[in-house]
Amino acid sequence: MAAFLVVTSMAATYLAVHNSDTTAPAGSASAHRSGGSAAKATKAPPWDGKTKVLGDGSTSYTGPQKGTLKPVPLKPGEKPPQFVVFSWDGALQGDDQLFSHYRELAKEYDAHMTFFLTGIYLLPKDKKTLYEPPMHDPGAAAISYPTDEHIRTTLAELGKAWKGGNEIGTHFNGHFCGEKGGKDWSVAEWESEIDQFFSFVQKWKTNTGYTDLPALPFDPARDISGGRAPCLEGQKNLLKAMKATANKYNWRYDASSAGDFQIWPTKKEGVWDFPLEMLPYESGKYQGLSMDFNFLYNQSNGETEGDPAKYPEWEQETVKSYMDGFDRVYYGSRAPLFIGNHFENWNGGIYMKAIDQVIKNVCTKKGVRCVSFRELADWLDVQKPGVLERLRSLDPAQSPDWSTVVK
Repeated sequence: MAAFLVVTSMAATYLAVHNSDTTAPAGSASAHRSGGSAAKATKAPPWDGKTKVLGDGSTSYTGPQKGTLKPVPLKPGEKPPQFVVFSWDGALQGDDQLFSHYRELAKEYDAHMTFFLTGIYLLPKDKKTLYEPPMHDPGAAAISYPTDEHIRTTLAELGKAWKGGNEIGTHFNGHFCGEKGGKDWSVAEWESEIDQFFSFVQKWKTNTGYTDLPALPFDPARDISGGRAPCLEGQKNLLKAMKATANKYNWRYDASSAGDFQIWPTKKEGVWDFPLEMLPYESGKYQGLSMDFNFLYNQSNGETEGDPAKYPEWEQETVKSYMDGFDRVYYGSRAPLFIGNHFENWNGGIYMKAIDQVIKNVCTKKGVRCVSFRELADWLDVQKPGVLERLRSLDPAQSPDWSTVVK
């Protein structure tokens, strides 16, 4: 594999892969990760058709989620679907209404998305000391607490998103990065962060005092199956904490890896590892991560309001990188494409506009399934281990004789 220059912005907080003269060709990647035997998909418990309100009335169990992908093993010689996962960090319905925009766009294009909720987005600012972040004072956070109105609108969107077949995951709580952030947290500290996230979701009625809103239509302990760590930091101990809390929560995957080539996933610590991916930037001059912040870093040096004259050019560069990455696997190995973004209008909203175009371009193509991470985990779990191992041996742009891979 070719080498990368990995840099971190001081102003923003995401790992960025910058322009380098020592990069991989657009179609290259070695099959360097070991496989693991597929696990059986988690079965939903028997349901009598009645809603079960849980705890203080903040959440409920309304039965198995409707309208989701029904996973089946590939038939001999069958080409895999081209899975595309659009995921969102933070999942706040703010004044820009981006949460509802993408929920509605998903519905329009028969897609499901993963919305990673930040736990303190359900915690009023006047109750912030209920949050006890690792290595920081009670109530501290690297992001702003929501307004009361934004808590209410976010709760409404979470319910609508779930009912629409989308996934709710976790972005944990305080969004701490760098020193005293997730990379420095012990397994026990990550366990605390996890438990507090679930508490904020399960007790939002107690914490907010809102009695006029309905319960969320899902059981977090059963239905929140994975997450993405802020700044893609701390996965090693986070995975150990997931393993330690597996008796309480239904962990299926983690999307906190710093980045990898476009290859078929494998498992770490018993859960699926879904990393952001290396896509061809500037027509393949170098490879960069499949996240809006990474485009921001490379196009405007991390400045959220760069040169407006460049916005049209940057928007089309972003669309092209996503589409080049999509085409590489769509006509090649069919490895899933993972795209991670934020509800932010950086550089005039060009990254949101780019994603709108990509959704319309790819989710309508033959053989494409725009799914959530949880749906992808369900599909992977029912495939034959040997098939998954052979899929992992493919380079991204390699279009094989499928009869030799799926058998």
